[in-house]
Amino acid sequence: MSVKPAPTHAPSTAKTKNAASSVGAPAQHNQSSRKGKKAWRKNVNIEEIEEGMEGLRAEERVTGSILQKKTDQELFQIDVKGDEHVRKARSKFSNSLLTSAKILAQRSAVPAVHSRASSASALKRKTPTYDEKGRLLRISKRQRRGLFNTVVDTTKVGAGSALMELSEAAKKSGTYDVWTDSVEGTNVKPPSTPHPRAHITLPAVPSPHEGTSYNPLVSSHQELLRTAHEIEEQRVKKAAELNKFKAQMAAASRLATIDEPKGVAPGMLVDEVREGEEDVDAEPTGERVVKKMPARKTKQQRRKAERLRAERRALEEKRARKRTLASIDSAKSMRKALKRSMAARERLHAQRHEAELEKRKKGLAGQRVGKHKVPEGEIDVQLGDELSESLRALKPEGNLFRDRFLSMQHRALIEPRVPILTKQRRAKMKEYEKHAWKRFDREQ
Repeated sequence: MSVKPAPTHAPSTAKTKNAASSVGAPAQHNQSSRKGKKAWRKNVNIEEIEEGMEGLRAEERVTGSILQKKTDQELFQIDVKGDEHVRKARSKFSNSLLTSAKILAQRSAVPAVHSRASSASALKRKTPTYDEKGRLLRISKRQRRGLFNTVVDTTKVGAGSALMELSEAAKKSGTYDVWTDSVEGTNVKPPSTPHPRAHITLPAVPSPHEGTSYNPLVSSHQELLRTAHEIEEQRVKKAAELNKFKAQMAAASRLATIDEPKGVAPGMLVDEVREGEEDVDAEPTGERVVKKMPARKTKQQRRKAERLRAERRALEEKRARKRTLASIDSAKSMRKALKRSMAARERLHAQRHEAELEKRKKGLAGQRVGKHKVPEGEIDVQLGDELSESLRALKPEGNLFRDRFLSMQHRALIEPRVPILTKQRRAKMKEYEKHAWKRFDREQ
């Protein structure tokens, strides 16, 4: 028998694994099994993607960003003069120097990340403001100290005089000149409503009536007397109506106080049981009868009520449908009637506006402006036996200040007011009896 010699080295069945990829990252590309996704995931070959990513990183280190994101003006330029600084920009190291020096000479275009400011001039340390400091104190739950080392709660308004915020006027102090002619600010739009005095054509000093003359015509004097008599008659009539109303109110209050029962609050009415009447709700024993609740409806009664409601609803819908159909037929006539009514309303509105303007031209006498009514003024007239008939014996009438004041109110220069008379405070007289006079009669 021939015996084969044993091999000196056993054949290796395991495949060698790649220790690292071409870009230096660890890799394990040989797929040993297909039992799970984990084995597939670590054996996937992504060298092409890593090479592409490493190329983009190299471009970013050299140029500061990816070349695909740069414009043509940043990438290309036409050099017609030449760069004088080429010689200065060339590397100072030769091939004979160390490799470490060459590596250190290469600088990336991407700015370095600094954990703190490199110098005080480059990035100055910002001083926190008052509000920022207060916010940091609230976050750290620390107390703010105010004047005289007092604890101040800055969340409340006016907590501590030393820590109150400045007003807007104090913040803007010195920025506005009150003596300048130019006013800077938002343009205020004036209201579209015209002022009442824009339509008033009343003169400042109106011409007096002919009947106020010292030697008037008989007709003018009689007309002025008649006008003054009518005004005074209306005034007396209103005063009499007011007094009558006050008397009625006083009489009603007296009757109410007389008829009120004793032991009852004022204004409260108490029902009294008259003779021959009995309380219906009460039994002879005096106990109140409890009303019975209505019996619950049966199913048949509820179905009947529902059927009646449905019939009533159907009749109402039928009537509404008939009214709608009738209105559709008369739509043209309704439209014409609506146009006529709108035209009439516009004409009436225009007439009222014109009448108001005509009335406004004569002033605001007798009209209400705000709370009060503009007075019409007094009529100064003399009786027949009071007429002087000569300028030398003429006596002054009326009040010049009152006339000017009423004229300014009629021309809407000042608003109507009511004189407020202050009541003078009077001290009450108190009488005291001295001790010496208390027993005067007894000693006698």
